[in-house]
This record gives sequence, structure tokens and C-alpha cells, in this order.
Amino acid sequence: MSKKFRTWVSGFPRIGEQRELKKILENYWRGEVAFDAVQKTATMLKKRHWEYQKSAGIDAVSVGDFSYYDQTLDMIQMLGLVPERFRDIDDGVRRYFAMARGDAEHTAMEMTKWFNTNYHYIVPELAQGMRHAVDISGIEADYEAAKALGLTPKVNVIGPLTFLANAKRSDKAAEDALGLYHEVLPAYFKLFEAISRLDEKVTVQVDEPILSTDKGVALSLLIKDAYDKLCAVSENLEIFVVTYFDHAREATAQLVQTPIAGIGLDFVHGEENLEVLELVRDSGKRLVAGIVDGRNVWVADLDAKVRLLEIVARTVPKERIIVSTSCSLLHVPYTLRYETKMDERIRSWLAFGLEKLDELALSARIFFDGAASLDGEEALRYARNREANEERRRSGMIFDPAVRKRMVTIDALKKKRVDYRERIAAQHEKFAYPPLCTTTIGSFPQTPEVRAVRRDFKNGVIDEAAYVEKMKGFIEECVRFQEEIGLEVLVHGEFERNDMVEYFGERLKGVAFSQNGWVQSYGSRCVKPPIIFGDVSRPEPMTRFWSTFAQSLTKKPMKGMLTGPVTILNWSFVRDDQPRSETCCQIALAIRDEVDDLQKAGIGMIQVDEAAFKEGYPLRSADRPAYEKFALESFWIATNVAEIGTQIHTHMCYSDFNDIIDTIEAMDADVISIETARSGNVLLKVFKEHGYEKEVGPGVYDIHSPRIPSVEEIEKQIRSLLEVLPARQLWINPDCGLKTRRWEEVKPSLRNMVEATLKVRESL
Repeated sequence: MSKKFRTWVSGFPRIGEQRELKKILENYWRGEVAFDAVQKTATMLKKRHWEYQKSAGIDAVSVGDFSYYDQTLDMIQMLGLVPERFRDIDDGVRRYFAMARGDAEHTAMEMTKWFNTNYHYIVPELAQGMRHAVDISGIEADYEAAKALGLTPKVNVIGPLTFLANAKRSDKAAEDALGLYHEVLPAYFKLFEAISRLDEKVTVQVDEPILSTDKGVALSLLIKDAYDKLCAVSENLEIFVVTYFDHAREATAQLVQTPIAGIGLDFVHGEENLEVLELVRDSGKRLVAGIVDGRNVWVADLDAKVRLLEIVARTVPKERIIVSTSCSLLHVPYTLRYETKMDERIRSWLAFGLEKLDELALSARIFFDGAASLDGEEALRYARNREANEERRRSGMIFDPAVRKRMVTIDALKKKRVDYRERIAAQHEKFAYPPLCTTTIGSFPQTPEVRAVRRDFKNGVIDEAAYVEKMKGFIEECVRFQEEIGLEVLVHGEFERNDMVEYFGERLKGVAFSQNGWVQSYGSRCVKPPIIFGDVSRPEPMTRFWSTFAQSLTKKPMKGMLTGPVTILNWSFVRDDQPRSETCCQIALAIRDEVDDLQKAGIGMIQVDEAAFKEGYPLRSADRPAYEKFALESFWIATNVAEIGTQIHTHMCYSDFNDIIDTIEAMDADVISIETARSGNVLLKVFKEHGYEKEVGPGVYDIHSPRIPSVEEIEKQIRSLLEVLPARQLWINPDCGLKTRRWEEVKPSLRNMVEATLKVRESL
């Protein structure tokens, strides 16, 4: 008998509303607890999350959306598609974390962004002839645990097309990982066969976000082949293929021709999905309608959500609609219940994960049963929702006349600096730095002592004078260490900063912050995104004091460290009442003022990090020119105030640069540092093939792993870089900032990096 659901959630956050999983994982990695303690915490969290969904009235809970590190890594383990280089590790837990983080003998697997989000996944490494061995013991245990609680579980897995499209070849074959389709699909057959034995009828949510990209067209033939065959595995399976982050029009035309039970479409970020409703109706399939935003935190307009569902129901019969979130709630914080210090007006405009469960349930209740069916408590929540939306629309907190006045003339600032060759000649004359110049990306270890000082100052335990002296001590120690090992361009260490975006957000007007709004970025790494609710401006300098103090300690160049406007935008929850491009320009004006203050204070090198530049790209190529235009213009606004001798650096995190190299060049930064250690020289070769002439700092070792690279290892990496670009064009630096590492790892790694650089430089 087919299971009938009216609501479900595509996925739920897993790190814990008090970051319980993060804390126990890090204790385990430090050797302070056994893995049993991690499992105990995980069991508690899964049960809690299921109960939350049940209490909210959600019909089906997910099994398989919880992970100790990453869901793609879980799929690698579950399918048995473990790279050969890790098969010497017999212990499954140690192998799992070695693949994610590396260990003394193994470098970690590559990590990159999950589509256009700030979440990072582990990139599968596939090769022809790989062995597979399916193991669903974790899924099986969770399925039984959910049923024991009286819940209706559905099994979440990443679909074969997304898994393959997001993978890379490790056998140096010319074709991409999709060329291994016929080798990997049998592993999925065995997986689905094992899942079918869990129950008399098992609902499977197969996530295929790749079908919401331009690749949906190229994958047309594989879509039908894959799901015809997967549906034939067992009659016990009800397979729902769920897409998100954009429309999936092309893929839907193929999916409706397969025997799947239903299709999931995102109606928040893919309005064009309304155009394929007739196809869904005529196929007789169920529609998982994603109408509650899983990627932003603004309170839903329930009236608008119900109207949207009614539009859908004009085509697809109401009884065949399942109301859902637009995507997993992994991308939003847990709950507002701990936000005791936030302005009550702003708090009333927000909905985090648990609140979105209520929005989902209430929208579905009104849609299916009518507003008159609401009980007293539900009717009160509905009325409050209407009040919150109306109050936000007319609030005077949102608009700033001074910012609006400045925006009138913004177009005059949307231009590049003077010619690069003229600039770089002036900068080399000014700084006289050598080929293969050594530096770091910015942050240094955020030790318990550093965090304790910030916490004590925030809680009023110490006054500002004591706080400043403590921070100066940390900075001085950091500068002395960099000088001691021979780094040539220094940084101050960013000890005063909790996060590269949060720090700036706290100093900008029009931005709010949560106390506990943590969102998983990768593994145990969490971020607390700013909430941009109004017009943005900079009331006063944000970094000048710390940068000038650090510069006073050394004669070497000291980089000023800023976060760029596009990254602040993409790593924030952004107001949805005006175009994102306008908000980005407002942020750019604030960063522009900071760049000017720094150079006037004697800081000659300024790094404007755009770590999230790539992840803001729309998934559809037709939408990209508009994004590229405002992203480039925002970076120019922020940096073109720099004088000819002021060197502008930028940094980009794990990304595939192949299709945006023209845009990176157009950014016009003097020096760009990129994360490449996990991907070899593949990314760097893109710069060479393009004829990129500006200076580049490819990361020579992976900071996301606790491994300490040897001198020989780094020397080999530098020499391989020289096979791609000349020494004069290269800088030598780690992959990323060092805040998440310990000094015991950082000191020997950087010493080895400098020693390796000197050895190579002497041989040039």
C-alpha cells in the first residue's frame, strides 16, 4: 500500500542546536574520548531531531540525512567506493575520518562547495574497475530506531547522477566521472536492494540537485536509464527524486517517463518549475512541493505560501501534493529559542530550522483543510505571522537616508584601477619582494586562551583596556614567530576576530547577529552568518587599530585583512525586500572606506578576501551574467580607491575556476591566493591556459587536515607549481587561514614551508 504523506522535510541540520556533535567530534579527534561517546551523542541528536519533526506535525522523518562529517562521504562508505589509497586502513571509523581529514600516512580527499552553498562536501575519487561493497548497517539501525519511536521514516540518499557529476577521476582518464556510470550504477542497484528489505514498503528520497543545473540537459538519456533500472530493483520501493536550488524543467520531462513515485521541485528558488506542472499531473506522480525556504531565515509569508500551493493545485490534484521545504534545513540555524539578546522586532521577522517546521505544518494545514480548521494555538501563530510580515514591510529600521543618498552616485565607482602592469611595477619597486614570496592567508590559531579573552570581554569580566593589552600580546607573539621563521609578508593573526564575516558584520549598521545561529560549513566547522536586515553602512574604522599596531612591530610588509563585499553577501542571510546586487554595493562602499583608511595609515598591502565569490554563481548559465556584473562591480567599488602602490590581494576557497577564469581576471586583484593542495595543479593549470598574468599564491599544503607536511613534500609541490607558472608570478602560502589548527601543527608546517621555499629559490 502506498504511503500517503502531506508533509515532509528534505533534510534536517545535524551538528546539534548547541553544537553537540561538533564538540564531541573534536574531543574524539584530540583523543579525549572513545568513538562510543560520539555514537551516543549522535543517537541522542537523531532522536531529538525526529521528535521535533513529529511534534511539529511533519508526516515523514528522514533517515540518512545525519552524518558524522559529510553525506557524500557517507555515500562513498555506504557504496564501498573507497579510494584504493585508503584501503590499507582496516578500521572503518579511522578510514572514514582519514578520508575526510587525512592522517600521518594519507592526505585527505578533496573538498569543495556543495553547488552554490557554503557547505563543503568530500569529492569522490573514482577509477575504472573500482570494487564496491554495499553496507547499509547505519541506515538500517536508524530506520528501526525511528520506527520504534512511532515515526514514519523515509530514507535519504544522494542519487547516482549527482554522485557521479560531483566526483572526479583518479585514474587520469580523459572523460569525467560520468564515464563510469555503468560501473557505479550496479553499486546503487545493490544499495536499493538492501534498502528494500527494511520494510514492506520503503520510501526513498533520492537527492539529485545536479538536475537543477545546466547538466540536466546533458544527462537526459542517463536520467531515464538510471531510474527505469533503479525502480525495477524492487516493488517494495517508492522512489522520489528530489531536486533543489533552481528549476529542473528539462529533467522533469525525463523523470515523468520513469516509474518513480514522485518528483521534488523547488518553488522558492526555481519559479520556472511552475511550467512543468502539467507534465507531473499527466504522469500521475506525486509532487513534493518545496515552498518553505531552506536557505534563508526570514519568516515565511504564510498567505503567500498557501496562494502558491493553490496555484500548483490548479494543475496537480491536491491529494498528490506533499508540502516540503525547498531543500534541506542544513543551511539554516536550528532555532530562535536561544536568541535572548536579539532586538525583539528583528527576532519576530525570522524563522530558523524549528520555526520552519511550524511554518511548513501550518501552511499545509491551511492549504489542505482551510484556515477555519486551525485550533486556538494555530490560529494565534497564523495571526502573529501576518503581523510580523506587515511590521517588517513598514519598519523604519530597514532604510537609511544617508546610504540611499550615497547609492545615487554609485555607478561612477564601478570601474577598474589603472593598468595592472603599471601597478605591479610600482609595487615591486616599493616592496622589493623576491620570487616565490612567502606569506600566509591571514588567521592564526584561535587557541582556548584567545577565545577566553574575547569571551571575558564580551561578558564584562575584563574591561576594554585589559582586552586590548591581551590581544596586543597575541599579535606580538604571532609577528615575532613569523619574523623568526623568515616569512616575507606578514599578517597580524586576526585574534580579535571570531569569524571573517561575523567580525565585520558586527561592526556594520543594518546587520544583526544571533547568539546561537550556527550553520555547518564542513565537518565540525560551523559559522554564524550575519543577518542583513537593512541598509548597510560603516559607522567607524573596523581594522585600522589592529593593523597599524601590528605594522609598528616590524619593518616587513604587514597585510591589512578585510573580507570582501561579495563574500559578506554570500555568507550572510540577506534581506529579500531588495535586489541582492543593491545590498552588495552598499557593503562594497563600507569596505571601500576601510581600504582607504588602511592605506592612509601606512598599510601598503591589503587583502580583500572573496572566499565565497564562486559559490554565489547561479546554477543556470543564463542567470550568471547578471551575478558576475554586480559581483565584479562590487569588488571594484571596494578596491579601486587603492593607490597605484597599494597592493590588493584576494583569496578564494575551494572552487572549480574553469568556467569563471575570465571573471577572476576581470576582478583585477594584484595577487590572488587559491586553495589547491587537495586538487594538485589542476586549478593552477587553468590560470596558465588562460594566460593569466597577475600574481598567484596556490596553497602548498592543506590546512583542513592535521597533517604536518615535510620539507620534501612542500618542495616537491613548489617545483610542480613551477612547471605551470614562473617563479616571479608565484607566491608561496598555505591553502587557507590557520585559525582552526593548533600551534603544534602550524609552527612546524610553516617552518617547513619557508625552508622548502628557500631551497627551491636557491636552485632557480
